[in-house]
Amino acid sequence: MTRTNARLVRLAGGLIAGAVVLTGCSGDMGGMDMGSTDSGASASEAADFNEADVAFAQGMIVHHQGALEMAQLAEGRAEEPRVLDLAGRIEAAQDPEIETMTGWLEDWGQPIAAEESGDMGGMDMGDEDMDMGGMDMSGLEAASGAEFDRMWLEMMTEHHRGAVDMAESEIADGQNPDAIALAEQIVESQSAEIEEMETLLTELGG
Repeated sequence: MTRTNARLVRLAGGLIAGAVVLTGCSGDMGGMDMGSTDSGASASEAADFNEADVAFAQGMIVHHQGALEMAQLAEGRAEEPRVLDLAGRIEAAQDPEIETMTGWLEDWGQPIAAEESGDMGGMDMGDEDMDMGGMDMSGLEAASGAEFDRMWLEMMTEHHRGAVDMAESEIADGQNPDAIALAEQIVESQSAEIEEMETLLTELGG
């Protein structure tokens, strides 16, 4: 092999090696770019909310807390097993929902309590005062037996109607897909429980 040919072979080998290195770098950078894109998409999804979503989460957290307080009163006071069963189901369903909505507000950089933001974010709460769901529970706390069952069913029915109204407002005005999905779930589940409680009241002579 001549000296000139040897130089050409070395040059070609260097070019091939350089191409391999560049290809590897390109693949690595491509992976990094995709990671950045994924992160950007996640951040965009987390920011996909409006005032109605915030008001829904803030208001429903307080509303659910009122329902939990009522549900917990049933133990030791209720006489009707179906009331106790319903109270347990309400607590099991709404406690995790409170955690979910609290997580949304934290992700959105919004206060958990509505009063911290100055108002209720324009959410129409209907006739209920949102102080623990607007329920005066002193009478319920003092009742027991059949009287408690009737009072509890009447109050929880009214409380559920307030939750359905709030959820329907979120469905109409909200933007966040997860918040709207939860609102739809609340409308479905609590409407069914309203029917269940109305049937129980009729059977118990309420």
